[in-house]
Amino acid sequence: METNTAAETPPGVGLHKRRKHLTVWPYIFALPFVGFYIAFQCYPLIYSLFLSLHDWNGIGSKAYVGLQNYVTLLTKDPLFYKSLFNTLVIMVMSVPMMILLGMVLAYLVFNLTKGRMLMQTANFLPYITTPVAIGFIFSFMFDWQTGIVNMLFLKLGWLQEGNYWLMDPWWSRVIIAMMIIWRNLGYFMAIYLAGMTAIPQDIYEAARMDGSTGPHTFRTITLPLLRNITVFLIVTSIIGGLQLFDEPKLLYGGWTASTSGGPDNAALTVIWKFVNDSFITGTRFGYGSAIAYTLFLIIVLFSIISYRLSAGKEEKA
Repeated sequence: METNTAAETPPGVGLHKRRKHLTVWPYIFALPFVGFYIAFQCYPLIYSLFLSLHDWNGIGSKAYVGLQNYVTLLTKDPLFYKSLFNTLVIMVMSVPMMILLGMVLAYLVFNLTKGRMLMQTANFLPYITTPVAIGFIFSFMFDWQTGIVNMLFLKLGWLQEGNYWLMDPWWSRVIIAMMIIWRNLGYFMAIYLAGMTAIPQDIYEAARMDGSTGPHTFRTITLPLLRNITVFLIVTSIIGGLQLFDEPKLLYGGWTASTSGGPDNAALTVIWKFVNDSFITGTRFGYGSAIAYTLFLIIVLFSIISYRLSAGKEEKA
């Protein structure tokens, strides 16, 4: 006598088992990424926080010092405040100009009828240029003997002799800001251009029918609709500006250790100081970790402030 196994099996049990078996695979496929993320992101963050509470030269045993590294950094290291001041000054010089010029340049390119692709490519090329090449370009441009800037000003009669641009503390900051603007302007233009392209053309047609002119349309329609993009660029620019390292280091990278950071340390940034204290002038990994985490807190603070100031009332609510 044959037994009816199908009748004995409760309905839906096989389907439930198959579904339970299939739900395991997404976690299996995500496991390599999660593992690498924990190994190369989470673990270094936690370990560096642990290291900031110790005094360690990378070879011997670690000596627990508690918050002493942070106390020393904030109360006995004036060079840290000098590097923070330099970083903020360069950021204030560069970020507003990149926002303004990027928006204007994107608006001009957006309204071109011919040569639009050429203009986009020409303005985006500096962004994909290696920082080493940019450092060489600006160091040769502002060289006091053979620099094209001095040669041009001498021919125009604006200077009687070559100026030591890179030896002046404030001019060094201005030149670094110019490097940042020249390198990143194409990126800002591309982001704003993408935002302008996404705006429905019906809005512009309705504005033209109501008699709105170009500047009025840009001020009343384009700018408000690009608010989210502006907030994004401001926040990310401040985060990147506080981590500034490539441009000043490459501009003054050939200097000796005693003049590291440019004239009167005017080009020394927080990240450059972190590199110096951790790897160059001394192997103080605990102190360097304290600098990194202090900078992390400053970045969080400035990011929140910039978002609050640049976001609209809807985002704040």
